[in-house]
Amino acid sequence: MSSSDIFIGETIGTAILILLGGGVCAAVTLKASKARNAGWLAIAFGWGFAVLTAVYTSAPLSGAHLNPAVTLALTIKDGGWANLPVYWGGQLLGAMIGATLVWVVYYGQFRAHLTDPEIVGAAENAPKAVEAEESAAGPVLGIFSTGPEIRNAVQNLATEIIGTIVLVLAVLTQGLNDKGNGLGPLGALITALVVVSIGLSLGGPTGYAINPARDLGPRIVHALLPLPNKGRSDWSYAWVPVVGPLIGGAIAAGLYNVAFA
Repeated sequence: MSSSDIFIGETIGTAILILLGGGVCAAVTLKASKARNAGWLAIAFGWGFAVLTAVYTSAPLSGAHLNPAVTLALTIKDGGWANLPVYWGGQLLGAMIGATLVWVVYYGQFRAHLTDPEIVGAAENAPKAVEAEESAAGPVLGIFSTGPEIRNAVQNLATEIIGTIVLVLAVLTQGLNDKGNGLGPLGALITALVVVSIGLSLGGPTGYAINPARDLGPRIVHALLPLPNKGRSDWSYAWVPVVGPLIGGAIAAGLYNVAFA
């Protein structure tokens, strides 16, 4: 795979991943959406299907890493550090493009939601204890990025590390193509189901980023978009869904090299 193929494939694939994954979050969250309040099952399966679609689309070009933690794990496993920045650059750009497309698709719903007196009034009249806990995150930030239900850096970091270890071990043991440099056709389905499983079982505490680009790219877009009453982007938490998955990916690669290689 050439550097241009890698960059284009990761950009397209990650954009599709975030468009469909962030899209299900928007569908469940925003007023005037037909899927509003569809619940956690819809989000978990929506993200799983997003992974499936994104992997099948981008695998012929780049191997469909779509996740800096997966790229780091494969690099630790096989070497090839020269391509790491290319993968990471495509993934971050793709995540930002995907988040922007979610805003385009749900433009009217974003405006209706963020100008609704109930939504704005609820934020303004929140009890001080709740306001102090949630002041760092705006009312639609959860569409773009993740956040903890209980803000405890050690627990939140551990949750992201453990979830990513599960994901990356599944990729390394069951998901790779014949060349071992990305996801194969069967691996795409296995990985998508693993993502659903992680969401249902481990996603409750932090919203299961398990992917630095998936969280950081859309968070940057949230900070830049002209959304009325959007609130803050919670940068004080933003390091957790970046550092945690990278640590988890590295640990998973080490476990694979010791136990499976």
